[in-house]
Amino acid sequence: MHPALSVIFFTTLSGAGYGLLVWLGISVSMLQTRGSMAPQLASMQLIAAALAIVLVTVGLLCSLGHLGKPQRAWRAMSQWRTSWLSREGVLSLLTYLPAMAMVFLLWRNEKSADAAALLVIVGMVTAMLALATIACTAMIYASLKPIPAWTHPLVLPGYLLFALLGGAALLFLLMLWRLPDAQAAGGLSKILAVLGVLAALLKLLYWRETDRSDPRPARGAAVGLPGREVEVFERPHTEANFITKEMVFVVAREHSRRLRRLALGLFAGVPVLAAVAIALWPKAAAGLFPLTVVCMLAGTFVERWLFFAEAKHVVSRYY
Repeated sequence: MHPALSVIFFTTLSGAGYGLLVWLGISVSMLQTRGSMAPQLASMQLIAAALAIVLVTVGLLCSLGHLGKPQRAWRAMSQWRTSWLSREGVLSLLTYLPAMAMVFLLWRNEKSADAAALLVIVGMVTAMLALATIACTAMIYASLKPIPAWTHPLVLPGYLLFALLGGAALLFLLMLWRLPDAQAAGGLSKILAVLGVLAALLKLLYWRETDRSDPRPARGAAVGLPGREVEVFERPHTEANFITKEMVFVVAREHSRRLRRLALGLFAGVPVLAAVAIALWPKAAAGLFPLTVVCMLAGTFVERWLFFAEAKHVVSRYY
């Protein structure tokens, strides 16, 4: 498939934003049940909520860049009963309601039992809706049977894990910025390293299985004649068309392997090295942690580019 940058930016930015909303919603709910919070922690949560909303909004706007008629995007939400794309659109808008309510309550910072209970409810609703939106985004691709690599069972867990990975990285960075603590930096860097390693293991398993198998049907099935031998007499078209540009994208095997190693090094290798360095030199966290977050987001971007570029549409058997 053609790796459109608008869709890659959308899945990367909105994924990190929704992942941040998941972690933030859970943490806000848990902290409110424990009583009053320090002013620095309340301000950090407010900044995190605002950042998450900005990332989600920018990601959704980027997704419009791939549409032929962006002004008609609202029509896609009418098919929520059968379309994962519609469900994603509906849930993405619904998530704004509790997220904005959480921002308002954090901004007011009212010290009362009612406000705390309301924050608990709003935080959990935000987390659940954000998680559901990520799942719908993954199912948009996992439900496309003409692209076998996307129907793999690890696609949905992969989208969820990378969103939570990016969200955790951003939340931890804000925590260390507002509440600097050398010991906390060591623990948070280890959590990021573990999440990065889990993401690497998932992608390695996904790549191994998709490389070993080629479940695409024969050329006969691609043209509607399953079970028959079909030979190409001449090219279907004398020049490139929309189908060949969007559905039949080829990336060289050697380039693919290099990009895979680059992605693994960015979202898994760098966090592990940073965790080791911070454990040995805690003062290095101030410089290493921001670098780790940037590398993890960059690695997610490369991984997402490969997710689209390496996917082969059934129509490629014909062309």
